Amino acid sequence: MRKEVIEVFDKHAKDYDKWYEKHVSLFESEVEVARSFRCSTSIEIGAGTGRFAKKLKVNAGIEPSLRMIEEFKDGIDMIGGYGEYLPVRSNSVECAYLIVTLCFVDDPLPVLKEAARVSERVIACIVPRDSPWGSYYIELGQMGHTFYSNAKFYSVGEVLNLARKVGLKYCRSIASLSYSPKSREMFEPPKEISPENASSYGFVCLELSHHC
Repeated sequence: MRKEVIEVFDKHAKDYDKWYEKHVSLFESEVEVARSFRCSTSIEIGAGTGRFAKKLKVNAGIEPSLRMIEEFKDGIDMIGGYGEYLPVRSNSVECAYLIVTLCFVDDPLPVLKEAARVSERVIACIVPRDSPWGSYYIELGQMGHTFYSNAKFYSVGEVLNLARKVGLKYCRSIASLSYSPKSREMFEPPKEISPENASSYGFVCLELSHHC
């Protein structure tokens, strides 16, 4: 992750965390999607302030922004580190979560490769670039939004192509937020979908593995 991006997260850690308090229905919808994969042991790469890490009860969260780590005050281990160089043993957990992380790294390939090294399954969750929600966040970024202006969003097809380059195979995908980002926010249960339909959803998690 670029130094200037980390500095943005350091400077605005409290503002980032307020998103979860303001958008409870969106957050709970996304949590249920990620929780659908039922991992016995797991880490979250790019854990931010630990909101997902806490809900998913991961074994540890990896985060390069020390200010973001300082905002998390719960029992889960939060470790300072980069997705490109994980301080984690190979094959040590069942799942490695990448929850809206790939859009903030310089190069997703080494991050995906490291995630595959330490886990049996990689759960990569994204806001598809070609979805209404992706378009909405991209527009906010173009208007100067603190965080989205530093994001590069990907389509599901693009993430699958990147995954194949590091030897990961597609297993399945689960999604939520099929309604417009301009609609009233509400909780939406997770739904298993095909990659071809992913652009209709605002939050999609892909299960990737060497063996599906």
